[in-house]
Amino acid sequence: MEWFFDTLRKYPELAVFLTLGLGYWIGAKKIFGFNLGAVTGTLLVGVLVGQLDITIAPILKQVFFLLFLFGLGYGVGPQFFRGMKSDGLPQVIFAVIICVICLLVTWATAVGFGFDAGTGAGLLAGAQTISAVMGVATDTINGLGVDAATKKKWIDSIPVAYAVCYIFGTVGSAWLLASLGPKLMGVDIVKECKEYEAKMSGSNDSMELSGYRKFTARAYKLDHTEHVGKTVAELESRFVEARVFVERIRRDGQIIDAESTTVLQTGDVLGITGRHDALVLQAAGIIGTEVEDRDLLSLPAEIVEVVLTNKNLAGKTVKEISELEAVRQMGRGVFLRKVVRGGHEMPVNWGLKLDRGDRLFILGAKRDVERVINKVGYVDRATEQTDMVFVGFGILLGGLFGSLVLTVSGIPITLSTSGGALISGLIFGYLRSVHPTFGRVPEPVHWFLTSVGLTAFVAVVGITSGPGFVQGFQQLGAKLFVAGIIATSVPMILGVYIARYIFKFHPAIVLGVCAGARTTTAAIGQITETAKSQVPALGYTVPYAIGNTLLIIWGIVIVMLMT
Repeated sequence: MEWFFDTLRKYPELAVFLTLGLGYWIGAKKIFGFNLGAVTGTLLVGVLVGQLDITIAPILKQVFFLLFLFGLGYGVGPQFFRGMKSDGLPQVIFAVIICVICLLVTWATAVGFGFDAGTGAGLLAGAQTISAVMGVATDTINGLGVDAATKKKWIDSIPVAYAVCYIFGTVGSAWLLASLGPKLMGVDIVKECKEYEAKMSGSNDSMELSGYRKFTARAYKLDHTEHVGKTVAELESRFVEARVFVERIRRDGQIIDAESTTVLQTGDVLGITGRHDALVLQAAGIIGTEVEDRDLLSLPAEIVEVVLTNKNLAGKTVKEISELEAVRQMGRGVFLRKVVRGGHEMPVNWGLKLDRGDRLFILGAKRDVERVINKVGYVDRATEQTDMVFVGFGILLGGLFGSLVLTVSGIPITLSTSGGALISGLIFGYLRSVHPTFGRVPEPVHWFLTSVGLTAFVAVVGITSGPGFVQGFQQLGAKLFVAGIIATSVPMILGVYIARYIFKFHPAIVLGVCAGARTTTAAIGQITETAKSQVPALGYTVPYAIGNTLLIIWGIVIVMLMT
C-alpha cells in the first residue's frame, strides 16, 4: 500500500482517475431510493484521497471547469433565449424571483449562523444543488484583496459546506415538491395532470390517445362499395378526429403507391397507416374486412430526428400546425412520435407548442418522411465528430469576455473566465439551435463535457482541500446541516405559493417550474412519477435554463455580499 500511495503522489494524474472511478461508482449506489450522484460521490472520494497529501496543478481543474460551463450553456441556450419570448416570459420572471429568493435566504442564513464567505458559497452550492458555484466562488475569492491564508481558509471551506448541505438539497427538494407541494396547493396532482392533458388535447381522451402516439399499419379489403370511384383523400376524411392514410394498394395482383388523388376500385386491398385505436375502432366499419398481406405492408419506413428551424412553424401548437394547408399537403402519411426539448421528453398532444431547437422524431413511410423533413428543419443524423473549432473558439471568446474587470467604488467586479464560458455556451448553443448545420456536439460528447468536466473539477477540489476538510466538518457539520435545511426549504415552499397564487400557473406545471428554477433534476423525476404524467416537464425547461445561469452567477454575488 505504501508503494501505491507513493505512486499516487508521484503521478497525481492517477489520483484524479482513481477519484473519478470510485466517485462515479459510489455516487450511483442508491440509499433509500436516492443516490449521492457522481459529483458528491467524487467530492467525498477526493477528500479521502486528499489525505495522502497529493499536489495537483490548479490549472487542471480550471480547464475541466471551463469545459463543463461551456457544455452546460450549450445545452440550455435554446431554452434560455426561447424563454425571453412573450409566452415564456412569466416562467422567466418566476425563475428570476426564485433565484433571487434562493440567494437572499442563503445569504441571510449564512450571516445568521456566522459563516465566512467560503462557507456561505458552499452553503449556496449544496442547498441549491448547483455544484458549479464552487468554481465561480473560488475564482471570485482568488480575486479579492485579502491575504493568502484567508483565501485558502475560505476556499477550503467551500467543499465542506457543499458536501454537508447537498444531501438534503437533493433529497429534501424532491420530497418537498413531489410530496408536500400538492398538499400546499390542496390539489390531487394526478387528477390535475389528467385534466390538463385533456385540455391540451382538445378532448377527453388521454394523452396516449391524442392522435400522435401508438401507430401501426394494417390491411383491409374494400368491401364497402360506396367508396368505389372515390379518391383516397375522400376515404381518409371519413375517419373522425384521426389521421389515417392509405399508403399502398394491391390491385389486380400488383402493389401500387397511393396518392391522395388515387381513385379506388372494386377489389382493392388497402394498406393503411394510422393510430392503432383509430384503425381498431373505425377501419372495419368504414373500409371492410381486415386481411393479412405482408407484402403490401412491407413498405420502407423510418423514424428521423429533425431539429425544428422553420420559424413559420415555431411558436404554434401541434393542432395549429396540422391545420395549415401547406402542412396538410406535405404531411400526409407522417406522424409526430416524440418531442425532446432541452433533453426532456415533452408530452405530445394537440396543445403542445413547438419551438425552434425542439427535436422532433418523425415517423412514416420513407417517401413521406423525405418529403417533410426539409420543410421542418435540419436532420440531425448521428455522427461521432465534434465541431472543435466551435467549442474551442467558444470557450476562448467567453473567457476573454469574462476576464474583463469593471471597478465600481474601488471594488473589482468581473464574471471571471468561468462566467464568460457559461455565457458563451448559452449564445453558441442558441446559434446551433437556429442554424444546426454547424457547431455539432454529439450527445455523448455533451455528456462528457457536462458530467466529466464537472466531476474532474470536483475531484481536484476534493483532493486539494482534503487535509482541511475533516477539521472543517467537525467544527461546522451540525450547524451546516441545519442551515442547509433552511436554505433549501424556504425557497421551495415560497416557490409553490408564488407559482400558484401570484403567477397563477396551472397546478399541473407549478411543481415543474419550481423544480426548474432550482435546477433540481432529481425532483422533476420524482414529480412526474408522483403525478403519473409528463405534464410537469412542460414547466421545467425554461426555468431550468434561467436557474442554471443565475444560480451559478450567484456564486460571485454571495462572495461579494459576505465580504
